Amino acid sequence: MLNSKNRFLFLSFFLFLVSIPVFQQKCLVSGSPVRERSFNRPDPLRHFKDYNGDFDVRSRHYVASAAFTGVHGYAFACVWLLCGLALAIFITVKCFCGGSTSLPFLDRYYLLIFFLLLFFTSLALIASSFVLATSQKTLRRTEQLKESVVGIGEDALRTIGRIIKTTNQMQFLLLPYNTQICASLNSTTQDLRSNSRVIRRFIDRSGQSFDEATHTSFVAHFVVLTVNLVTLFAALVLLPLNWRPGFIIIIFCFWILTSLCWFLTGFDFFLHIFAEDACFAFEDFLENPQNSSLGSMLPCINESFSGKLIAQIGYTIHRFIVELNSNMSVIYRLLGVSEENEEQIGIIKICDPFSGASNLSYVPHSCSRDAIRIGDISKILAKFTCHEGEECRKEGRFLPEASYNMAHAYSRSIQDLLDIYPDLQILSKCTLVKNKVAEIVSHQCRPIRISTRLLWSSMLALSIIMVLLVLTWVAQALQCWEKPISMCSRTHL
Repeated sequence: MLNSKNRFLFLSFFLFLVSIPVFQQKCLVSGSPVRERSFNRPDPLRHFKDYNGDFDVRSRHYVASAAFTGVHGYAFACVWLLCGLALAIFITVKCFCGGSTSLPFLDRYYLLIFFLLLFFTSLALIASSFVLATSQKTLRRTEQLKESVVGIGEDALRTIGRIIKTTNQMQFLLLPYNTQICASLNSTTQDLRSNSRVIRRFIDRSGQSFDEATHTSFVAHFVVLTVNLVTLFAALVLLPLNWRPGFIIIIFCFWILTSLCWFLTGFDFFLHIFAEDACFAFEDFLENPQNSSLGSMLPCINESFSGKLIAQIGYTIHRFIVELNSNMSVIYRLLGVSEENEEQIGIIKICDPFSGASNLSYVPHSCSRDAIRIGDISKILAKFTCHEGEECRKEGRFLPEASYNMAHAYSRSIQDLLDIYPDLQILSKCTLVKNKVAEIVSHQCRPIRISTRLLWSSMLALSIIMVLLVLTWVAQALQCWEKPISMCSRTHL
């Protein structure tokens, strides 16, 4: 009876464990078979053909198509640089050819140009400071998002680690009695370890790539904006001095910084689009985990398949304990216990942690006070076990040591299976992933959407202000180009 029941129980358990690596490997390697949302965006890596795939940070085609959404900022940065180069060539040629580069009609607007310089410089200072603060806030929120996403894999690894530890212990206990089960346990444990390494590599690579992208973006913003702030303050100092070489240096620096600002504007728009795509994918995952595009990245088992298996395991354990409780006298006979010795032991009531007639639910604290855990059977039987070489029959220790060892191995293994049953439920129902994703959607998606949108819009505003500021500085330089310094200074008095 014990052998047949336990064999059926463990075979069901092995079937569930073997399914974990298969479905997790599908989740971590292959894509989702059903696509809920496509992105019709030009993919530079495919000769600008549309990218019609899903949200997948591991796909260079998705990343390239998403980054291409900021093409307007990149293009304006290049055009602005070319215009600056053309202007520099034009002024140089005019100077060498002896032509005049001054514009006399600007003399009528000297006061307006002066106040415009002050106005746009002040605006640029305020905008640069605001963008710098927004960039720091966006970095903090993206790091929180990264920790939450990586935490999903870390929690899955801890859960799988507890299962591996239990299977190793079960393998050690059952090795003398059932080599077939032990071989299956060993194979399953190796698969779980291999799959854990896959998850670990995915976490490490994703976390490293995420850190490189976010910190590179922050450093780029910090360097450009800090240099921009220093140049703006220098411009305020040089403005009343009317030092012509200083004007040229300031215009050159502003022109380069404006191009960098436009490039960062395009990148920030890409970052905003990426945040929108990620949050949409998280929301879609909550509605339909198996058909979501995130299903190909997050460690989650097919719920429709694993749910039946976990229910079968629970039902099998429940029926096994019911059989033990209803046929305890028969088990005593199988173990060689006489009726007199049975009266000494008493009828043992084993705790059944499953309740409900049709839909079994696991409630480990629902047992009566006189019931014992199935893993504690060996503690009771130890009092009546007669070890080899001992004169113990007269002392009431009638149970052979071999029978005790076998009972201990099976009862302890079933108890270990009960102990990790909550972990099996978590894996089967994808509870860890769903809870983490729900937390991300509820508490992190809206703030990161606002931060990235604010970063992009403020960077766009700064870029436009810098264009106007540079043009105003060019007008100021042309106004004073061929005048004596004293005359140019008097124009502002």
